[in-house]
Amino acid sequence: MNEDQLAPASPAPAAPATSAGEERRARQRAQQEFRQRTQAREQTIGRGTAWLARWSLRLVLIVLGLIVLGLVIRYTWSIVLPVTLAMIFTTVLQPPAYFLERHLKLPSALAAATVMLGSFSVIGLLIYVMAPSVADQSTQLADDAVKGINRLSDWLAESDLGVSANQLDEMLTSAEEKIKDSAGTIASGVLVGVNMATNIVLNLVLALVLTFLFIKDGRRFLPWIKNNSGPTAGPHLYEVGNRIWATLGGFIRTQALVSAIDAVFIYIGLIAVGVPLAFPLAVITFFAGFIPIIGAVSAGALAVLIALVSVGPLKALIVLAVILAVQQLEGNVLSPLLQSRSMNLHAAVVLLSVTLGSSLFGIIGAFLAVPVTAIVAVILRYLNEQVALNSTDPDPVEEDLQEGDELVNPPDEIPEEAHYPED
Repeated sequence: MNEDQLAPASPAPAAPATSAGEERRARQRAQQEFRQRTQAREQTIGRGTAWLARWSLRLVLIVLGLIVLGLVIRYTWSIVLPVTLAMIFTTVLQPPAYFLERHLKLPSALAAATVMLGSFSVIGLLIYVMAPSVADQSTQLADDAVKGINRLSDWLAESDLGVSANQLDEMLTSAEEKIKDSAGTIASGVLVGVNMATNIVLNLVLALVLTFLFIKDGRRFLPWIKNNSGPTAGPHLYEVGNRIWATLGGFIRTQALVSAIDAVFIYIGLIAVGVPLAFPLAVITFFAGFIPIIGAVSAGALAVLIALVSVGPLKALIVLAVILAVQQLEGNVLSPLLQSRSMNLHAAVVLLSVTLGSSLFGIIGAFLAVPVTAIVAVILRYLNEQVALNSTDPDPVEEDLQEGDELVNPPDEIPEEAHYPED
């Protein structure tokens, strides 16, 4: 063993101390990175705030536009209502008029007049069939109602509720006095009702005249709008108009079929139980079916009330069970099966639209609520299609890119404008 091996190992050389300049540069880099992170956070918050402000302003403008549109409709309601009713009538009467034109070679004016006269004849026949029944049984219903009130008063007098016959007489006398005191209010209400009935007749006459014109010349309206709206907006208006017309017509025809099935089943149930005025109640059920939810409930309540007055509480409960069963059949089977997919509206949307329409415009609003909602849904679906067609694909995830791949639309190369197709 030599001396080199026996000698202790020398210690490793110490690392050179960090110079003051390097420490200063490290601090500068840290400060620069901190400023960059702070600036990036400020810029991100600023961009988000600016985006929120822009869209808030846009939403406010949209709401103001809707308010202005509502005011325009309110002040032009005397024109909007007949036109809307005429469009609904036209969706029902136009197919048979076109059938007469194609197969019998009738002129368009003659075909429209023939179809309208035929519809008037059907309505007149219904009134002719119902009038004798209503006239013959109305007296019986009035007598049954008086008997029912007498039975109710006897039952209250004999029950343990503490209501005597004298108290019932006093209640009836008080009600009679209140009616006499309200004679002026009732008279003014009658005058308002007469004025309203006159407006309804005038609007109906105007709607029928417009219906004749729409059936005769309606096929020219959309091409005229397309040709006079320019090459950019014209095709879109033409396509949306066709979709609205198809959706509106399909909704009215399908709802008529569903209402007819409900009326037939309820008519059979009323006949089986022995309720008077079964046919008029079935007709009322048919027309009430065009007002979703509210119409069915109102017609059902009227049928149950007549059954309660005429045939007693037990059979009234049977009528109520029949009506509930028919409404369940309509809501769970008929409407989902027969309604078109393009008219698929959630029950909550239907209920809210009917409530809003009835609160703003009464019975007419409730009747028009679902068709108007269907039209709005068609417009929104078309806008969604156009947005999808003219939107760029999202950037792929960075780790999914292979070497040599290129972004389809890099952020700095996205076109400033998206041009809608002409067709």
